Parts: sequence; structure tokens; C-alpha cells
Amino acid sequence: MTAEEFDEAVGDALDDVPAELLALMDNVVFLVEDEPPSDDPELLGVYDGTPLTERDSGWASGALPDRITIFRGPTLRMCQTREEILEEVAVTVVHEIAHHFGIDDERLHELGWD
Repeated sequence: MTAEEFDEAVGDALDDVPAELLALMDNVVFLVEDEPPSDDPELLGVYDGTPLTERDSGWASGALPDRITIFRGPTLRMCQTREEILEEVAVTVVHEIAHHFGIDDERLHELGWD
């Protein structure tokens, strides 16, 4: 899968997220990078920001956007088929969006989103 096709897969995954949920997201950008940090080479995605559940009234003053980054390299290495890639991208996008809403990895595991 080319970088452009992977970007499209991330876009398609976002298109599948209910509009009502996306409308609740605040100050978030989505990025695609080739590789995660070298200390976590199998990382598929990461949420970097302040979850909605931890924001207070002074949070927005000059706050940079939260970032959700999806990593292409490890996703392509772990998946064997295009269908597996599309499924993994969709799961990773939902997983990182959940972190924006303050849902931690333990709860996501309980819900079957790991």
C-alpha cells in the first residue's frame, strides 16, 4: 500500500466515525507518519493532548491542537492483506479518538477495542 493509499484509508476510517461523535471533538488534528518513535517501534497510533475529561475552563487559552497520529510502517508490517490494513487503521483511529474522550487503554480492552 502506498503512502497516499494509507492516507486515504485513514480518511475513510474517519468518514466512518459517526458525525455526531466527530462534532464533539474539540481542537484535534489527525496526522499520518511513517514510523513511531524508536523507543516504541510497534506503536500503531498515538493521542497527544489533553483529554476532554481533563480540560478546565482555562484550558483553551492559547492551546495548540491535540494530535492523533497514525503510523503507517508498523501497521503495514503487521498486516498481511489490504483488508487487514483497512480494519487495523479503523480500529486504531477509533482507539485514539477514545483517548481524546478520556477513555484509557484498560477500558478500551474491556470494550474489545485493543
